[in-house]
Amino acid sequence: MGQIISLTSQDGNQLSAYRADPTGTPRGGLVLVQEIFGVNSHIRSVADKFASEGYLVIAPALFDRIEKGLELGYTPDDVKRGVELKGKVSLDQALTDVAAAQKVAAEAGKVGIVGYCWGGLISWAAASKADGFACAVPYYGGGIQNMIGEQPKIPVMMHFGDQDHSIPLPEVEKIQAGHPDIPVHVYSAGHGFNCSERGSYDADASAKAYERTLAFFRQHIG
Repeated sequence: MGQIISLTSQDGNQLSAYRADPTGTPRGGLVLVQEIFGVNSHIRSVADKFASEGYLVIAPALFDRIEKGLELGYTPDDVKRGVELKGKVSLDQALTDVAAAQKVAAEAGKVGIVGYCWGGLISWAAASKADGFACAVPYYGGGIQNMIGEQPKIPVMMHFGDQDHSIPLPEVEKIQAGHPDIPVHVYSAGHGFNCSERGSYDADASAKAYERTLAFFRQHIG
């Protein structure tokens, strides 16, 4: 369903992206922001799934700034490598690359942004700092608790797991208290519960979050 395309960011950075096109007329566009593991098989499968629902999906390879074509798995060594790479890409750089993806996704009309793990944080930042998005859905974005003061310009929905050791439940509750107008869904699951390639995958939580996310996109994108 998908193909690899090239993007050029405003600062001149050239990066690849996975593009998944729907069948027929698109409902709208989505920018899908990766975990710390690159645009790997899991991220591509999520892009394909949203495309099957009618969205043009663009998943930019944010690690291309450091190492082209990098795909990681979910071993402890992969996690360590992903954390190292994330530390070499600033939030501003990531948002610049996300903006390049948004321009392509806008071919389909209104554009939403959805992100997982590191991508969840970037999606939260995009909701207040970026232009051109209709809505944002961060999944278990580590670091959002440190950016509670951000004020989104667009509708936002969040997903967390109550067994996420990297984002303890008290931190999620701080986010809820700081933004009582934002729907924050908490599941009986751990970090990365949406990823079927991780040991923390939870099919029930993943399905519920996806159903809610899809309804949110239908409401704000089409």
